[in-house]
Amino acid sequence: MERNQFGKTSQLSVQAEYRDGKTILTDVSFTAPYKLMHPFPKANGGVQIIPVCASAGIMRGDRQEFSYQVGENAELEVLSQSYDKIHKMDDGCARRHIQLDVKRNATLYYAPQPVIPFAHSAFDSAITIQLSDESSHVFFQDILSCGRTAYGERFAYRRFSSKIMVYRAGELIYRDNTRYEPDQMPMEGIGMYEGYTHMANLLLFGVDTQTQEKIWELIDASDCDGGVT
Repeated sequence: MERNQFGKTSQLSVQAEYRDGKTILTDVSFTAPYKLMHPFPKANGGVQIIPVCASAGIMRGDRQEFSYQVGENAELEVLSQSYDKIHKMDDGCARRHIQLDVKRNATLYYAPQPVIPFAHSAFDSAITIQLSDESSHVFFQDILSCGRTAYGERFAYRRFSSKIMVYRAGELIYRDNTRYEPDQMPMEGIGMYEGYTHMANLLLFGVDTQTQEKIWELIDASDCDGGVT
């Protein structure tokens, strides 16, 4: 296995708990090149966090492990500082695993900025979401761009793969296995990017119908095409 550019797996772990009417971070740990900005309290008692990265982006051989645990009744919103840049790789790849654990009556908003795969890059992502029961609320956003369009790198990357597994009370309820290899696939075709520069997946769990309808209205009013299943 390739050696991580930092000599070991880069890790970020956050645990949020509900205490005295508000959410607080009870445990935070990280290794280079990641760290966590000071959390921002929300008006409703939740907390917003933005992990930051001292590196220019994701390099060949990088290995990353992220973990977010949201305790009972807590609310955590996870954003990102900028687009995730996957740099050019002559060979090899980079890998990331994300673990999201949402307890009873807890809420997680996970909405990082889009990912930009540079030419010749290869990236494998695995995301596992654990929901305690139907009262666990999750808004999950995942956006992948076509590459650096201004540099003539539209779909010039080697591979981008993403596996998402969602469990509720230990039972698998959702599975998505996406693998893009642009030199072997019609990335501009029907059901793919269809001329657009970004593709987004939104996953909603434990969200009421009214909220779902509002989200769809926002998408419908923007310069986007989309569908709901």
